[in-house]
Amino acid sequence: MNDSPDLRRILKNWPYDPEHDARIVRGDDGREVLQVRTPLGIEQFEIDGRPDGLRPHGMESALEYHLHCLNLAKFSGREANFELSPEQCSELFHEGTLYYFRYVRLFQLKDWARTIRDTARNLCSFDFLHRYARRDEDQQFLEKWRPYILRLNASAAVMQEMDKGAYNEALKLAHEAIRKIESLEEQEDDTFKFERERSVMALRELESQIRKNRPLSELEQLEQQLRRAIQKQEFERAAHLRDRIRELRQQQTVSKA
Repeated sequence: MNDSPDLRRILKNWPYDPEHDARIVRGDDGREVLQVRTPLGIEQFEIDGRPDGLRPHGMESALEYHLHCLNLAKFSGREANFELSPEQCSELFHEGTLYYFRYVRLFQLKDWARTIRDTARNLCSFDFLHRYARRDEDQQFLEKWRPYILRLNASAAVMQEMDKGAYNEALKLAHEAIRKIESLEEQEDDTFKFERERSVMALRELESQIRKNRPLSELEQLEQQLRRAIQKQEFERAAHLRDRIRELRQQQTVSKA
């Protein structure tokens, strides 16, 4: 134990601050890693592959291994007999938690692409377990969290589009996510109900923010000017604006045809 390194110098160089407790840095070999400062230490996650850097069953993740086994079963015509044992389900549950710890921090750092990647990965695991777990309780175990992970996945995708100035695409993604969450199969589970309601509310708020920040198109600006002209009884200007609005709408109709 005398040869164990003292971490005080490292911790002193990065004081704990709950507002800035995550960062992406490069390791000694040049690879990126995610670090999280806790009150008593530092956690480190691999930025790619499995967060703890392990390779269960010689593959990138346990999920990749079991999906490989499923593909072999399909290839040999044995998919009907394929199932996940309670022990295998537990392995996948634990592994999904590791990815959860990472994508929450990636979202905090506004790393939208990697947040989308990790949340999509866990949604795939949800689907896999729900379809192939041997026991009913294992099939349903993660479903109460599905609204939350759908929300986080969609929120990251929306923010990615917002950063590109693609406001209409961002609105479309938010709307689709709300519809998907609202259409989830009903469950008699308080956590599921809470997460579904909270997720829909959060995405509706995000929709509102997109509309608020989205630059108005020429047509929207003209319609806004028309309303003001009518309120001020500027009828000659209103007539001119109506003609221009009608012209733009006709052009849009032709372009869509």
